[in-house]
Amino acid sequence: MSNFRPVDRDTGFLMPPSVDEWLPERHLARFVVDVIASLDLRSMTGSYRGSGEASYHPSVLLGILVYGYATGVFSSRKLERATYDSVAFRFVAANQHPDHDTIAAFRRRFLKKIEALFVQVLKLAREMGVLKLGTVALDGTKVHANASRHSALSYEHAGKIEAQLKAEVAELMAKAEAADQADLPDGMSIPEELARREQRLAEIARARAIIEERAKQRQACEQAEYEAKIAARDAKAAATGKKPRGRPPAPPVEGPGSTDQVNLTDEESRIMPVPGGGFDQCYNAQAAVAAGSLLVVATDVVQAANDKQQIEPMLDKLGALPEELGAVETLLADTGYFSAANVDACLAAEVSPLIAMGRQPHHPPLAERFAPEPSPPDNPTPVEAMAHRLKTPEGRQLYALRKQTPEPVFGIIKSALGFRQFLLRGLDNVRGEWSLVTMAYNMKRLFALAAAA
Repeated sequence: MSNFRPVDRDTGFLMPPSVDEWLPERHLARFVVDVIASLDLRSMTGSYRGSGEASYHPSVLLGILVYGYATGVFSSRKLERATYDSVAFRFVAANQHPDHDTIAAFRRRFLKKIEALFVQVLKLAREMGVLKLGTVALDGTKVHANASRHSALSYEHAGKIEAQLKAEVAELMAKAEAADQADLPDGMSIPEELARREQRLAEIARARAIIEERAKQRQACEQAEYEAKIAARDAKAAATGKKPRGRPPAPPVEGPGSTDQVNLTDEESRIMPVPGGGFDQCYNAQAAVAAGSLLVVATDVVQAANDKQQIEPMLDKLGALPEELGAVETLLADTGYFSAANVDACLAAEVSPLIAMGRQPHHPPLAERFAPEPSPPDNPTPVEAMAHRLKTPEGRQLYALRKQTPEPVFGIIKSALGFRQFLLRGLDNVRGEWSLVTMAYNMKRLFALAAAA
């Protein structure tokens, strides 16, 4: 005879149920609630008027967002639904159910203030004894924008569409003048067709203006580089008394190129190469990660596809961290960040750079791996001194941390958390969302580190 546990979904509870009893004692949701309770949220609570219908407390809404991003739930509608379906979300929300509009409005309204809480979480990590700056690794990853690359419009194609629309407007005006003499096609409304094309023409004019403004900014940068190269060439000619070999640098081309484009959905995103080949509409998300703890200590989001110009901004962010977090001693970065100017910038910030000067082979020859340490160069330049350090056993051991520091963080964020695309649009908004993502990651990492302690 079978022996099964009884199934009873009808008998009510003798005492009111408590979600606190349904959640395990060691659970990420409890940790997130405790961390948020320790944060200073006065900048949020002070912005409420205190009149009208009672509002949800910022700690509740922030907890829902952080726990959602830490567990792969990003959409405000899914977050609202989770407050009903998930015991953990019910615990974080204190058994309340903010609607998706409230959650989305809170995220938009307090995005900048959420960014400021990022540093408070780092201070908590320092108090827990798990964060030590010292060696920091910097890297970037492409994150898809909330826009399709098929919504991008090139300058050349915009001109063709503009000419086509103007011709159609002229044709519609001619039809309007001849409407009394001839019947119009069924369903055609000339005012509606004209309004539709005028709106489209305005959108295209705006897109072309954006592309032209970007071209002006690019030309200004290229002109400065061109003048610097010409000056260096002239100085070399004056010093040697000979005409420099090679072709002189070409001056920058004025105006936008035919392939310059803007995305009509998120005009601040850019077409970028993505892993695996091809191109997509993306932002370049930067993260500086502390070696050892794998905690993200500084973030940024940029529109440039390459990382060459990101060292100085990230050094500024690292330098702005509170003194109690400690000092950054060594900065690790791959070859995409290398330039002599970036090496000088690190030294000016009193940070020792270890930036790869070329692509590192995956399987170096045995003789190279166990080669004796080279002699230090006499009177080395900063780049030569760094190149020598990279060849020493201490330098190789330190640089080896680069591959195992930021890469796992990006892997966890994209694969474990499932964050592969920004929900928000615009550079300022995605910077705030990236801070929220990395703060949620840091809380999840702190929870794991606390359990291992």
